[in-house]
Amino acid sequence: MPRSASLAPLFATAKMSLRDALQRLDETGGGPLLLVDDAGRLQRMVTDGDLRRLILAGCSQSATLDELPTGNPITASMDTSIVDLDALFERGQVTAIPRLDSAGVPRVLERRDSSGPILLSTPHLGDLEQKFVKQAFDTNWIAPLGPQVEGFESELAEYSENGQVAALSSGTSALHLGLILLGVKDGDRIYCPSFTFAASANPIRYERAIPVFIDSELDTWNMSPAALERALVRDKARGTLPAAVIIANLYGQSADMDALISLCDAYRVPVLEDAAESLGASYKGRKSGSFGKLSAFSFNGNKIITTSGGGALCCDDEELIARARFLSTQAREPAAHYEHREIGFNYRMSNILAGIGRGQLKVLDERVRRRREIFELYRDALDGVEGIDWMPEPEGYFSTRWLTAATFSRDCGLDRTRILNGLQSVGIEARPLWKPMHCQPVFQAYEYEPHSENRSVSDELFESGLCLPSGSNMSDATVLRIAEQIRYLAEG
Repeated sequence: MPRSASLAPLFATAKMSLRDALQRLDETGGGPLLLVDDAGRLQRMVTDGDLRRLILAGCSQSATLDELPTGNPITASMDTSIVDLDALFERGQVTAIPRLDSAGVPRVLERRDSSGPILLSTPHLGDLEQKFVKQAFDTNWIAPLGPQVEGFESELAEYSENGQVAALSSGTSALHLGLILLGVKDGDRIYCPSFTFAASANPIRYERAIPVFIDSELDTWNMSPAALERALVRDKARGTLPAAVIIANLYGQSADMDALISLCDAYRVPVLEDAAESLGASYKGRKSGSFGKLSAFSFNGNKIITTSGGGALCCDDEELIARARFLSTQAREPAAHYEHREIGFNYRMSNILAGIGRGQLKVLDERVRRRREIFELYRDALDGVEGIDWMPEPEGYFSTRWLTAATFSRDCGLDRTRILNGLQSVGIEARPLWKPMHCQPVFQAYEYEPHSENRSVSDELFESGLCLPSGSNMSDATVLRIAEQIRYLAEG
């Protein structure tokens, strides 16, 4: 496993020769060595300057490091906050500080890896975005609609394997319009995953429809085919089949589309695919966001690519997307004056934001590759810590690993809340997995279908799981620093 010198320092002992220490320093790029005793406890830092001073004082290169005077290095604990670490760097005017675990064993943190808090998923912008945005400014075409919107829609349609795309102001607006286009009306029942973000469920209530929440399965963490089938059988017997099923793809991974779509087709219920978190993923060779009668993407600032704020509604039906564009521009009729015959919405994406999206879309595959690398770094670094299980990726699935997600088993002595609080205390942002919708105060009155009679998977995931920092602009050293902190908290 690749590890940086800052997180896996090459230790030195008192019996190491000056020649070997100089060679080791050369191998680590000039970073400090850690002189430790037989138990691995820190005695002092050893720099290139320390060794040169010994040689200038007459020591031969075969002399050993026990010639060095006893040191008193600046150290921090594994629980030292990011603010206090910054203060130590300033006070000592040093570029690296050993952090000591409870046994006194050091792990080095370099200053470049301690510059402010580590956030969950930050935007990752490049140079191409500026090119397209500049075109919008140069032509003074910054308002909604324009060549950047048209270009973004065309390029996103091609990438996502959809015939038509409407670029909108958010993923939530895309889901809302999707329900309207499916004919959802007041009092209709709409199935929705319970284990998801509230934006999947809120648009149901915008149309005064009734959400029915469906549990997840352990194989994908997405909608449970078993729970969906029981709900469909029950509601057919009642004469209350849903008007639509929203299927969400969480944390960059598709749901089990073959099983879920087959069930919905058998009961003639249309699917609205919530692919807000899964752009770039695929299922059995087919792109996520191309399975529903309509599909929605999000380009919020924390997503794998971003337009600052934005979303898209996709499908292969040109008439449906034309209708979406009409409704999203205030349902304005084609007249010389402002004519409105029905209620519309201000849901269109601006030309400037679409320019950002065009630049981001061109590097989407690179962003996916990096997020998957980050996931593997975490998994390798925490290998051997009993009780950590990672979000699965079944055969035939390709996850973007938008967020690295894991569960922590109490049976193995891991306390998810302690780990969460421990990370946050040192400036590392982590979040619990989604709190299920059926547990949210605003939705507690609505029906919920668990995975099985005696098991609610979404409750289990919420109680045991965390999302870890996963931004594609994170360095390996930062990822490994987080992993070191998790290992310390898990073993402490």
